[in-house]
Amino acid sequence: MISIAVFAGDRITGDGAVCYLRGQRGLTVLPDGAEAQADVVLILTTEVTEETMALMERAAARSVRPGMGIVLVTAGLQHAQLARAMRSGLRGVVWRQDSGYDKVVQAVRNVAAGDALLPARVQGWLVDHVGAVERDVLRPRGLTPSGLDHREVDVLRLLADGFDTTEIAQKLNYSERTIKSVVSAMLNRLGLRNRAHAVAFALRSGTLP
Repeated sequence: MISIAVFAGDRITGDGAVCYLRGQRGLTVLPDGAEAQADVVLILTTEVTEETMALMERAAARSVRPGMGIVLVTAGLQHAQLARAMRSGLRGVVWRQDSGYDKVVQAVRNVAAGDALLPARVQGWLVDHVGAVERDVLRPRGLTPSGLDHREVDVLRLLADGFDTTEIAQKLNYSERTIKSVVSAMLNRLGLRNRAHAVAFALRSGTLP
């Protein structure tokens, strides 16, 4: 059962959404004040204002559901609002003028399952944002999107190829002590158990092909 908290900019819209959602299999609408228990927070508003952004942030702060996601139904969303909204758990955006409640329910189910439902334009903004972060923030600091720096990536690549500490030190022209220090710092910073775990992390994150 998917628990939903509904917030609407006007009562008529809110009552209509609640009535429709209550008729859908596998969905339950929470009473007012119980939004901390919501799997999905549904926000319906004509315009995304500072109040809307604050509502998302409060929902994220109060939630006791680790995977809580937000679905936003709106007539418009600004590029500059996207990153802030996603930090609060925004995973679904439905253009109010282009869809009915069936699309809203689809977005709720997708977000509850850990997926996302974003219009093409919003996806484009997200791609642009990720590229800008890598280009302007990570790369100048020698970091990759996974949080690993380039020296750590070099070490992990050789670990994945089966080389030991002595061989890695020779190939990268570092001392064995430096290689051990690099590995130890990386494990501690990322909360990884051992070298095999670090290699697995790098593979999952796409840092190693």
